[in-house]
Amino acid sequence: MNLIDTRTGALDLVLQPSHLTILLPSVGAVLIVLLVRRSNAAAAWLAGVTALLGLLAPAWLVWQAMRGGLRAVVGTIGVPISGVQMTLPMQLHVTRLGIMVAVAVGVVSLVVQLFARWYLYNDPRYRSFAATVALFTAAMQLVVLSGDVVLTLVGWELMGWCSYVLIGHESERAKARRAAFKAFMVTRLADAPFVVGLVILATVARSTSIEQILLHWKAIEVPGQLLIGGPTPGAGTLALVLLIIGVAGKSALVPFQDWLPDAMEGPTPASALIHAATMVAAGTYVIAVLHPLLMITPYAAVVLGALAGLTTVFGAVMAFLQHDLKKLLAWSTISQMGLMLVGLAGLPNGVSPDVVVLHLLAHAGFKALLFLMIGWLAVLVGGTIVERMSGAVTTHFKTRWYVGTGLLALAGIPPLFGFVSKDLIVDEVLRGAADGRKASYIAAVALLLVIPLTAAYAMRAWLVLTHRTVLQRNQVLDVMDDSRTVEDIDLMDMLVTTAAVDERGRPIEVEPEPEPEPEVVLPRPPAVTRLGLSLLALASIVGGALVVSPWMRVNYEHPQWLIVVSGLLAIAAAGLLVRALSVRTTFGDAASRLPLRLRLGASRGAGFDSLYQGTVGRPVLALARLVAAADALIERGVRGLGTRTLDLAARTDNRQTGAPSTGLVTIAAGMLVVAVIGVALW
Repeated sequence: MNLIDTRTGALDLVLQPSHLTILLPSVGAVLIVLLVRRSNAAAAWLAGVTALLGLLAPAWLVWQAMRGGLRAVVGTIGVPISGVQMTLPMQLHVTRLGIMVAVAVGVVSLVVQLFARWYLYNDPRYRSFAATVALFTAAMQLVVLSGDVVLTLVGWELMGWCSYVLIGHESERAKARRAAFKAFMVTRLADAPFVVGLVILATVARSTSIEQILLHWKAIEVPGQLLIGGPTPGAGTLALVLLIIGVAGKSALVPFQDWLPDAMEGPTPASALIHAATMVAAGTYVIAVLHPLLMITPYAAVVLGALAGLTTVFGAVMAFLQHDLKKLLAWSTISQMGLMLVGLAGLPNGVSPDVVVLHLLAHAGFKALLFLMIGWLAVLVGGTIVERMSGAVTTHFKTRWYVGTGLLALAGIPPLFGFVSKDLIVDEVLRGAADGRKASYIAAVALLLVIPLTAAYAMRAWLVLTHRTVLQRNQVLDVMDDSRTVEDIDLMDMLVTTAAVDERGRPIEVEPEPEPEPEVVLPRPPAVTRLGLSLLALASIVGGALVVSPWMRVNYEHPQWLIVVSGLLAIAAAGLLVRALSVRTTFGDAASRLPLRLRLGASRGAGFDSLYQGTVGRPVLALARLVAAADALIERGVRGLGTRTLDLAARTDNRQTGAPSTGLVTIAAGMLVVAVIGVALW
């Protein structure tokens, strides 16, 4: 599977599916930029074809893995580098979990490209958008299939750049520019410790191979020995904590969460891609790959559990309070990322992270579906705030099935995919708590809180979308009043409606009534795009069947029925409470019962922007001003010295006679003075 023959050094042109999974979207991005100059249609076809081929490549991996008994396959994409202290294999590592995530990324990317063809078809920047989506997909596939932390870092950073471009797609708007810059800076800030953590892991293992890193660190009884400078116990914990900080930035955990709701300034297809299957999910997958290290560093697991537990509960509360349904989904993503990561922190010893990856797959399906449906409805009603969205699903009935499926899966209603994956995480975390793991205790509390909260904001969104406003009801009554039967029409009505005639009985010509304007056909995605949405909905319904496949190593045979029933009762209670609160509200919005100040604060991110400015922004700006002032002072001194030297030269210039003897005497006198000073100081 090597691109370079290690025996001869010759180039091997036989590409494997793992290579194509990454190369096809990359090539598609380049071709869209280079070959398509003016035609959005040509760009759309090229984006769709390359996205389809990019999905077929991991599907080929599935077929290969099934034939080979699901064995891990290693393939090199570059020349392996070996040094005295470090080995850089630059390899891909195809595993069963990696294949499933790669397929999910390919499916979401394809549907997003198809949807964007309709959503942004007349956008003058559509071509750059389609190319960036393709490159974004390639970067995520590189992270998923990477067997080397160097390649992981390349894909990780490339996704950060792509997110900046996609969020700032409408760069003529100040809000979009600010949101893109904020996302870029916050994630870059968190990436610094992420890089340091990877360096520590690779330095101790003397290899950047993920497999070698796991083997080496698991073999060390006390993690952290053999670091630069001698034995350093605790380096494993330090490395994992630094990685967790980087993941917190990428996955929008507290305190880095504020950039993700602001990223809603980007087009809806970009939001679907970022939230469902790429950037924010990348952190969860990286921690899942390195999960064996988390098991041998319990303090790092507690740190992850605390951050993720706080995030999942806080995100769910904020989602319920949002006035904009698109931002509701953004905070929902923050909550779901916290749920996955708190699940990883709370798993019992010896349990694989398959249950969390299963929820990652479920979330990719229903969250992409929900974002794209909100985008569709926004086109129909002209916005995503509650006032615009109220009754949107009732008015546009064809969207009802898609939206309902996505929200049911999000809420965790059986037998949908979201219920299966979430219930398995809760089951394993409670087993870990029974074993006495501190991180499992934290995770258990967070999960028990977030389950009803998730159902609450999902129910609130559904009630808003299906609510019929007073205006809509009055319109129905008006139609009923106008639809009178023949018996209701009396003689006077008939005389009033009789055509006017002159004294000779001839009909009077009157101005013809203007013809009614043709009915406006509301836009909707083409059939192929609706087929993609149906695929996401179908996956959200039947995806739970993966638990019985040989791909997943999950304990589904002995469920704890008391926990399952208790969770369903909590979901039902939350839904009924929200339904009761929504009665007799203007837009069917249960959150409108809460204080206005609370809702406004939530819409503004709970004041985290002000907190950032006070704790980071102002101190950094003050330090920058101090450095600028010091730099100006130094520069003024240097420039002043030069100015004074030139001034002195100008003053002494008239004393120069031009005779060589005078110059020699002056030099000799100067040397004598220097010699005398030197002897005196000696």
